[in-house]
Amino acid sequence: MIFKLNINNAEHEIDVDPAMPLLWALRDHIGLTGTKYGCGAALCGACTVHLDGEPVRSCQVRVDTIGNRPVVTIEGVDGKVARAVQSSWQKLDVVQCGYCQPGQIMTAAALLKAKKKPSDAEIDAALSGNLCRCGTYQRIRAAMRRAAELAGA
Repeated sequence: MIFKLNINNAEHEIDVDPAMPLLWALRDHIGLTGTKYGCGAALCGACTVHLDGEPVRSCQVRVDTIGNRPVVTIEGVDGKVARAVQSSWQKLDVVQCGYCQPGQIMTAAALLKAKKKPSDAEIDAALSGNLCRCGTYQRIRAAMRRAAELAGA
């Protein structure tokens, strides 16, 4: 079946099974490989993208449920908050292996867009579904605090 998807402000037409998870449409049919496969069960957060401005696990979102809602991936995330998050991640050297970081950044950007100055507890709660096998959680929290300052909280 043919679907027209708005990905990173560009229309993409793909011919896929309606039940295909968005993750595989992004990676295998559109060529956006920044969104990672981690668990396939929405438990690790590696596949987090924004759907209509909200963070979702793309491994569990079927292509046939998206409709006209815009999808933003790590390749397309932009704006003052996103730039503050990315800058903070680089400045504080958050990344170790980097595999989980696209999902971490997408979740962080959504949190800071919704809450200008989150507490450590709110940061931990928002990112609790994003696993980091390298254990860089202290640096992630520090980068979130710095990003909030940079974004003008």
